[in-house]
Amino acid sequence: MREVISTNDAPKAIGPYSQAIRANGFIFVSGQTPMDPATQQMVEGGVAEQTERALKNIEGILKAAGSSMEKIVRCGVFLKDMNDFAAMNEVYARFFRNAPPSRSTIEAARLPKDCRVEIDAIALE
Repeated sequence: MREVISTNDAPKAIGPYSQAIRANGFIFVSGQTPMDPATQQMVEGGVAEQTERALKNIEGILKAAGSSMEKIVRCGVFLKDMNDFAAMNEVYARFFRNAPPSRSTIEAARLPKDCRVEIDAIALE
């Protein structure tokens, strides 16, 4: 069984996908960009500000699903420029203080709306 998760605490999907799907005890969160859910616009600033917004979007989706950031088991981070790794990592670490999830980080040729970072996640219910 699969269930669509949707919340106003994260940006609306800008394509044919769901914010998240609950299936078999997991929450699969679609890639979140640094879009402010209140305005549907990208946040101002550099990769630090954008990373924080993307993670807050994930947090909002997980809360709507009855889960939390502490239950994330894996993240994928996509950076526009790998030179932003340290700044992204500093913000990322604030969200995962204890037992951080597994993660991969790659540089992507281009991200939606030319943002600097996109993050997806898989969490336990």
